[in-house]
Amino acid sequence: MNQFLIPFILATIAGLSTMLGVLLINIKYNQNKLTKFSLAFASGVMLSLSLLELTKESLILFLKTNNKNISFIYVSTAIIIGIILSIIIDKIIPTNKKANNKKLYKIGIISMIAIILHNIPEGVITFITNKENLNLGIKLTVAILLHNITEGISIAIPIYAATGNKNRAVIYTSISALAEPLGAILAFLFLSPIVTNNILGLLLALTAGIMLYIGLFKLLKEALQYNNKYNILLFFMLGIFLIIINNIII
Repeated sequence: MNQFLIPFILATIAGLSTMLGVLLINIKYNQNKLTKFSLAFASGVMLSLSLLELTKESLILFLKTNNKNISFIYVSTAIIIGIILSIIIDKIIPTNKKANNKKLYKIGIISMIAIILHNIPEGVITFITNKENLNLGIKLTVAILLHNITEGISIAIPIYAATGNKNRAVIYTSISALAEPLGAILAFLFLSPIVTNNILGLLLALTAGIMLYIGLFKLLKEALQYNNKYNILLFFMLGIFLIIINNIII
């Protein structure tokens, strides 16, 4: 029982940490400034997470069963497919006619989809790692917890800024948060015996492509529409440094 319970609890904690990002919508601060700084910060996190963690981990997984050239081709192709998927999703998502800012609303929805796609395989990896090596799994859980908070910000802030509806921001962020324990359940029931390094590597690289698109062409682009671009770039760099420090410490 402990082989399921402890890994599942840790994966759930990592996933639900996404909900901490929702707390920012309760801060009594200039809404425009809060939105632009949050978007820039989340952009820095997403870009560095894609390049420094997801792409690296994807390549490591592919290298376990393939040579360097094939692994590089697989990762690059999957990233490009992820970017293309993001563009398609961006085109087909209907705009919310009641939203005050339709672009921000779409950013929140696309971020939610990307984070769901990210959190399911992340839940699988967290569950399997904690099951096989609890010490390593706990370190992984802490690292995931830290960046999941920012992922919650990338959903909650745009949705709330676009609609003014706190409940909607909470619900959409909750959906992405629950994807992580869902991944843990899937790992326990079905995936642990059959999941391969290539499958996990493919999922991580696809997610990296999606997050690259969101971070660069959605979050950062929207943040730069506001004045005071120096502060925007400062928060963008802070997001990047968060992931760098996370990689050094954890």
